[in-house]
Amino acid sequence: MPGFIFKKIDAIDSQVIRRVVQLFFLGIVIIIGIKFYNFTAQLENGKIPDIERPPGVEAFLPISALVSLKYLFLTGIINEIHPSGLVFFLLVCFSTLLLKKSFCSWICPFSLLSEYLSKLNSAIFAKPLKIPVYPDYILRSIKYFIAGFFVWSIFLKMPGDAVAQFIYSPYNVISDIKMLKFFTTISVTALIVTVIIILLSVVIKNFWCRYLCPYGAVLGFISFFSAGKIRRNLDSCTECGKCDRACPSLINISDKKVVNSDECTACLKCSSVCPEQNTLKLSIISKAVIVKPIAVSLILFAIFAGGITLANVSGHWHNKITKKQYLMYMMSQGMIDKEIVIPAMRDNRRMGRMMER
Repeated sequence: MPGFIFKKIDAIDSQVIRRVVQLFFLGIVIIIGIKFYNFTAQLENGKIPDIERPPGVEAFLPISALVSLKYLFLTGIINEIHPSGLVFFLLVCFSTLLLKKSFCSWICPFSLLSEYLSKLNSAIFAKPLKIPVYPDYILRSIKYFIAGFFVWSIFLKMPGDAVAQFIYSPYNVISDIKMLKFFTTISVTALIVTVIIILLSVVIKNFWCRYLCPYGAVLGFISFFSAGKIRRNLDSCTECGKCDRACPSLINISDKKVVNSDECTACLKCSSVCPEQNTLKLSIISKAVIVKPIAVSLILFAIFAGGITLANVSGHWHNKITKKQYLMYMMSQGMIDKEIVIPAMRDNRRMGRMMER
């Protein structure tokens, strides 16, 4: 019976499994977003929230995570302001060292949006626009310049004492709320830029992921050292080119024995269209360990669920900022009018105790 079940699972298309995983994590992101929106809305009304802030929102604070990583290197301490942001970043890096940029194609909600925009591209254009090789190299370098700027600014340029000052600054403490407000009260300029990026992503497949995403650039560099890679069996390959046409990262897989490209996201689209059995496989450490689609999903679940559980148990998942402190920090940043807060607090002596903390 177990053998029959495994055969049934193996028969499921890898892209079906991947889409289920993507939608699962998208559901988690939506739940986190709703909870955090409600948490912030109560603060904006001058109230102490009656709900807990979801720590997972810190996954959208990559700059804070990089500063926290330098702080960890300098002190050996996971800071208490945005600990889950650092934990999440480390888990993403670990998953990349194991299974290429699998985070991008299996978990990231922006990558999922990019894929649907690519489908729109295929529906609109009979022949998708393809950027020539050299302009493509130049455009792809943009995300590396952006990522390099942040890495240089934080790890090489920022003094050690400035790291702690930034982490405990009012700006960084409520950077999660500022990030939310960026989307809920988006400026005209930011809206125009967002619309332009979306339109370009319709015209040019994976425009954001391929050319602009600095997070993907960092993971692309790390992926060079990944144990897991797509490997091609030269003996059984007929060089039909189907894998090349299916690859969303535009990698010429049919002329490679091992795909080392920084653009590979282990999406397994190449192996799903390959007509020759056991010709294209994701494997770890040469061909020793074949990683099937269902195994990829289980490994990713294990990495993130296990890592988050360990961080939670060790006290490095939830931050140490009280709800009252959030309220005061928002006031100090001019995000709440005191005339709203003070009546809502019911008595001024309570407010005084807050300000002393």
